[in-house]
Amino acid sequence: MTAPTGTRAADRPRPRVAPRPPRPRRSAAHGTATRPSGRTPWLYLAPALLVLAALLGYPIYQLALISLFRYTQAQVSGGEPTAFRGLGNYADVVADDRFWQVLLATVVFAAACVVSTLAVGCALAVLLTRVRALPRLALMLAALGAWATPAVTGSTVWLFLFDPDFGPVNRVLGLGDHSWTYGRFSAFLLVLLEVVWCSFPFVMVTVYAGIRAVPAEVLEAAALDGASQWRIWRSVLAPMLRPVLVVVTIQSVIWDFKVFTQIYVMTNGGGIAGQNLVLNVYAYQEAFASSQYGLGAAIGVVMLLILLAVTLVYLRLLRRQGEEL
Repeated sequence: MTAPTGTRAADRPRPRVAPRPPRPRRSAAHGTATRPSGRTPWLYLAPALLVLAALLGYPIYQLALISLFRYTQAQVSGGEPTAFRGLGNYADVVADDRFWQVLLATVVFAAACVVSTLAVGCALAVLLTRVRALPRLALMLAALGAWATPAVTGSTVWLFLFDPDFGPVNRVLGLGDHSWTYGRFSAFLLVLLEVVWCSFPFVMVTVYAGIRAVPAEVLEAAALDGASQWRIWRSVLAPMLRPVLVVVTIQSVIWDFKVFTQIYVMTNGGGIAGQNLVLNVYAYQEAFASSQYGLGAAIGVVMLLILLAVTLVYLRLLRRQGEEL
């Protein structure tokens, strides 16, 4: 007998089949796959939200409440009863021409501070990636020193530097006894320089950390393609750092819009005849210098609404451009 030349189908080895992944469990009621509850993220955020509600929610509530009443020194001392005005304080604020002048000055001044701070901070962040370790350390320490300096101390130092009698700046520039705080625009310029000086370190450190997270291969490829440093920043770094730039921009807008200490210290409470007033100093004068606490609270609420509106509009524009925030 001859041996069989082939094997039977039953004797052939069968191919191994990968085990099927376990199916998601289905609820008995609806027969659908169970998913993590939508409340889970809120449980993680609950502690932070409680702290924010305690530290921010209650003061804002009190501010809004005071803005609805006639609340002056007479009511504080108990000489007169507190009278409910509703939106009367807000009507007085809107009807005051000086409020609109101060608002315009605040918007222009804050915009100049934000643009200058972002420009200086981003430029120095890029510079940090180009220098060696020792100069980088020296620049970081100098920037952090400026950032850690209290606003009152920094404002006083800058006033001394630009003092018409003893300041070294006038001597170096040959300006004699020129007073930088006498003119409106020169006073705003002096305050702007101090605000940028104490604000750019936050932008510089944040943007520098973002640049270090960008893969080196991307920057090397752009350099090999012949892109200049400005082109690399505009076409490569800036788009990749947009989430970081969103954070520093919003923070700068909030900080610069509510500047108080620098204006109050360097212009002696708002300049000659209030020529250097911003909204924060204006609200302080109305509330404490004029004892119109309800009116000052109304100005504070208006500032809060303006900042919320600017932030929401900015984020909405970014979402329309397809950015994930």
